[in-house]
Amino acid sequence: MDLYFIRHTSVNVKEGICYGYSDVELSQTFESEVNILKEKISISPQMIFYSSPLKRCILLAERLSITDPIIDTRIIELNFGDWELKDWSLINKSEREKWLNNFVNFRCPNGESYLDLYKRATDFFEALVKKKYENVAIITHGGFIRSILSYILDIPLKKSFSIQINYGSVSKIKFNQDNSNNTYITVEYINR
Repeated sequence: MDLYFIRHTSVNVKEGICYGYSDVELSQTFESEVNILKEKISISPQMIFYSSPLKRCILLAERLSITDPIIDTRIIELNFGDWELKDWSLINKSEREKWLNNFVNFRCPNGESYLDLYKRATDFFEALVKKKYENVAIITHGGFIRSILSYILDIPLKKSFSIQINYGSVSKIKFNQDNSNNTYITVEYINR
């Protein structure tokens, strides 16, 4: 099984704005970014597409997929709760500091922690690999992709933000079998 984790293309959000769960607009460069992505992966009619329910992912999945994408809420970005669409500098300094010092476990007010995202990401991943698809593309978000890579590579979550995941990038994971039919995972590339 080949899994392609694709981060949505760039968004039209003012720098310094906290967003994750919010449905923000895409950048005006969307069409050119889609064309670049089409060159990065070989799309076939048999490829299964999953998408986050946010429009920045659905629109991309619809442009890349030959069939309708499967929408799955588990692959949505981190929910920043009350912080969504606020300027980071205007978020309560004490709460912001707590998050910066322990973003893995700190739950944003009316939102979730990075650990919450990780749990739903790994739940999705474990369910997906049981399906035994051949080729799958997952149109999702940077936080989700970092969570999956942390899980596969056994990287502590607090270190996962050291993994660069650009807008419109592709990361490929492959399930292989050795001569004894044992399955093992390889990360073929990240952030291509």
